[in-house]
Amino acid sequence: MRVIIYTGKGGVGKTSVAAATACKIAETGKKVMIMSTDQAHSLGDSFGIKLGKEITRVTNSIDALEIDTVYESEKSWGNLKNYFKQLLTVQSENSIEVEELLVFPGLEELFSLFKILDIYEQNQYDALIVDCAPTGETLALLKYPEKLSGIFDKVLPIKRKAAKVAGPVVEKVMKIPMPKDNVFDDLTFLMDKLAALQTLMLNKEIVSLRIVTTPEKIVISETKRNFTCLYLYNYNVDAIIVNRIYPKEAMEGYFSKWVLMQQDRLEEINQSFSEVPKLRLPLLSKELRTLEVLKEAGEILFEEVDPLKVLFSKEIYQVKRLEEDKVSLRILLPFAEKESLDLRQEAQEIILAIKNEVRRFPIPSEVNDKEITSAKFEDGYLNIMFQPVRN
Repeated sequence: MRVIIYTGKGGVGKTSVAAATACKIAETGKKVMIMSTDQAHSLGDSFGIKLGKEITRVTNSIDALEIDTVYESEKSWGNLKNYFKQLLTVQSENSIEVEELLVFPGLEELFSLFKILDIYEQNQYDALIVDCAPTGETLALLKYPEKLSGIFDKVLPIKRKAAKVAGPVVEKVMKIPMPKDNVFDDLTFLMDKLAALQTLMLNKEIVSLRIVTTPEKIVISETKRNFTCLYLYNYNVDAIIVNRIYPKEAMEGYFSKWVLMQQDRLEEINQSFSEVPKLRLPLLSKELRTLEVLKEAGEILFEEVDPLKVLFSKEIYQVKRLEEDKVSLRILLPFAEKESLDLRQEAQEIILAIKNEVRRFPIPSEVNDKEITSAKFEDGYLNIMFQPVRN
């Protein structure tokens, strides 16, 4: 079973592209599940049907659902959340502020990703297509189940067995409620689920992430940050989808000035994601909704490739912290020659000129406060050393 996740900045057409992918795969006779984890659901609108948290049949080969993030959150940590609520209100009245304190940014989106694991483990489909929330930051949280474990160890320092023995005494003396068995059950379930989901997401033979972008400066900048973040966390981005490319015949008259602007943006995309396959979808004369139009879009988008295959898999970025607050950034540069490399740093980008080609790399957050001190090219990788800026 393949899992293909679409992400990108809000409004770039992730949902439409995901739906078109599902249609293209289903045309080959495969059974497909497509689901949306984005809280601003529009998957049902793309197909022209009403979707909810229960699986709905779209065609004989396509099932779909829109994740209810609140429902999935309660299912994943409802008892644990209620215990935290007890701790916060033990000396005061319950209030709306307490409820707000228990809403952790990104947590509901993270819990909604558990559905990916559930569907994968059920193994009833050939492919799962995921219309993800408009950011890669939720996926970055999967890298740290051990950190969440550390937090919970501090919040719940008392073990299950100890809670049963000492619980009544502590509650009476300290006036603090002790966690019940269902709280420990939630905690165990949550940590096991996070670890299993992380293992699945890092399996590059099964899971591919595809970033949807448009040829616009602001969107491309966000795409670069998203791309770098995902690769630094070792997720496999196997394609960049460039959506809403204006056809030449539509660029005459009033829109003539957009021709060169779009060409510049497309060239920037080529420079920034040179190794990764780039699939293009022109702006169609029809709105991207209904099965007929989605099938047409799927045919155009995947005219030369099989959407079910892993289109690319290589580790492009590696960031290592060294002694004395130094950081090493390792970048894959296949087929490059040392003599042809020209390296410079501008604002938040590293710019590499390789013969007649230009490559752009967003600077990872780990080196935002540092400057390049040296660079060495070996075995197809450029190793760049950073250290803190000296006043």
